[in-house]
Amino acid sequence: MPFNMQGWEWVILIVLALLIFGGTRLAGAGKNAGRALREFKDETRQIKADDEKAKREKAERDALSQGTPNAPVVDEVVEAEVVEQPEKRDQA
Repeated sequence: MPFNMQGWEWVILIVLALLIFGGTRLAGAGKNAGRALREFKDETRQIKADDEKAKREKAERDALSQGTPNAPVVDEVVEAEVVEQPEKRDQA
């Protein structure tokens, strides 16, 4: 294996990186990498939650359309305007 490194080889690699880039640059790069990983995890978690919500909603719609007796009740909000009907006059 090409990357079969021992502990002291990692130490040499870190010392060389510190000499080349400096401590502040490496610290900033580590901070940015951590932030990027955190954002990536948050986004993947949100995508999974959205997918699960869409599947749940689809299952509820399918159950309602098939008339399943144990289907969950979904309240629908319908906007309407109340219109009074004119009174019918007796023409006699």
